[in-house]
Amino acid sequence: MKTRRRVVLRRRWTLAGRMLAVQLLIVLVVLVGVAAVSLAQSNARFRETEGNRALAVAERLAVTAGVREAAAGRGPEFVSQAKSVVESGRTFSGSTYVVVALSNREIIASTDPLPLTGKPLLQETDAFLGRSWVGRDEITGAALAMAPIINAETRETDGVVAVGRQYPSWTANLAAARANLLTYLGIASLLGVIGSLLLARTVKRQTLGLEPREITGLVEQREALLHGIKEGVLAVDLDRRITMVNDEAAHLLGVPLASAGRSLGDIDDTGRLGEIFDGTDIATDRILPLHGRVLTLNRMPVRSHGRHIGWVATFRDRTELLELQRELDLTRNTTDTLRAQAHEFSNRMHIVSGLIELGEYDDVRRYIQRVAADQTELTAGITARVADPAVAALLIAKSSQAAERGVSFVVDQGTWLPRLDERLATDVSTVLGNLVDNALDAATGARDPFVAVEVLEAAGAVRIEVRDSGPGVDSAMQNRVFTHGFSTKDNAGDDRGIGLALVRVICRKRGGDVTVHNENGAVFVATLPMLAQART
Repeated sequence: MKTRRRVVLRRRWTLAGRMLAVQLLIVLVVLVGVAAVSLAQSNARFRETEGNRALAVAERLAVTAGVREAAAGRGPEFVSQAKSVVESGRTFSGSTYVVVALSNREIIASTDPLPLTGKPLLQETDAFLGRSWVGRDEITGAALAMAPIINAETRETDGVVAVGRQYPSWTANLAAARANLLTYLGIASLLGVIGSLLLARTVKRQTLGLEPREITGLVEQREALLHGIKEGVLAVDLDRRITMVNDEAAHLLGVPLASAGRSLGDIDDTGRLGEIFDGTDIATDRILPLHGRVLTLNRMPVRSHGRHIGWVATFRDRTELLELQRELDLTRNTTDTLRAQAHEFSNRMHIVSGLIELGEYDDVRRYIQRVAADQTELTAGITARVADPAVAALLIAKSSQAAERGVSFVVDQGTWLPRLDERLATDVSTVLGNLVDNALDAATGARDPFVAVEVLEAAGAVRIEVRDSGPGVDSAMQNRVFTHGFSTKDNAGDDRGIGLALVRVICRKRGGDVTVHNENGAVFVATLPMLAQART
């Protein structure tokens, strides 16, 4: 037999309900405090008022003839008279008890029955020294007043009259103050309900109508999302203090994960992170070499009510992507070279075929010899100065491309390059290929188009210089030509503005750099250290 499970749905309190409950609890606590204070004040007033009344009764009884004679020891008849006097005084004043005691504290008359054996004593006070006294009964806790009985002849203190008035119980005091307390409770409860509703309404308006549990859920989801995505997120305020950093950003930027509240300058001595947030504009897909990585940066200013309050930046690691892009560039250069050579070979075959059809066999032989000699001279001239096969092959290929585009391609006589390690050869080929492609684009269409290349290894670094006869680079744009996505061409597409940015990234990643200046055209100079020392 299947058992049916009962699902008990617990009703969750709303924000207004929680605030109302808290307010009522506060009101209740305050009410208890007020009641305690009221009882304490009532006892204090009773002690003061009733003590003074008891003292007045004691002083009046202390001067009566019967009490004075009894205290002076004039005989049993005066003791009986004193008992009658104190009982009348108790009844008349409404006191709890009245006692007459001798100077040795022995009680001789009392409204309460005295024990049959022993001598009952009254507590010792200043009244036995001839001074009136108001205080508290040590046994019963009642308000107690004592007045001395002064001997008319000797002016000595023969005894005292003590009058006690019992305190009312706390329940009696509470019952007396019940009406006021209920009034206070009603008013406070009404104010608490109204205040809770208004406060809850204000808070919900500021929290877009969300309940606390919903806000908590959104915060937990936000934290899980920010720390779970594989894209770095860094947020700072106007004082460059970090307000949020996720796991991926801490890994890519090399900052502690617990950096919230700290200044960028405290965790980055180089100042590179601070440069990210210079300006209030939007930055999109900006290349950022940092700690040996190539990052893509997107920066967005954060505004609240139209006021700029900070920035948020996202980072993606493009190191592996750039490695693939370099390999793709090499493949593309190889393809372009093969296409140019195929085109040039096809043209030469057409010439050879035409000469054969015309029967000019001697001219065919001389043409083939001249072409072979030119190619051999170009290859020998490059390989004699460039020992690295990858770089030499690239220069030969670029000379074919230049010839196809009608541009004179010159390898400077100062060129000298030894054989490089595989990774450095790849970096040099990528930088050289992009600079030559940029130069060919600039020189094409010029009056006397040429491109000059010098590759030199010296002082532990490879120096690449590429000149062209183009219009040069505007001085105002010399710092922008290496920015990702920037291009001076009118028909710049998605593949434009990448080559020079990639050149600078590769150079800086190895600890070098690339610069440009004008000298009858643009002159690009790139430096790549033989031993990579990545710049941050």
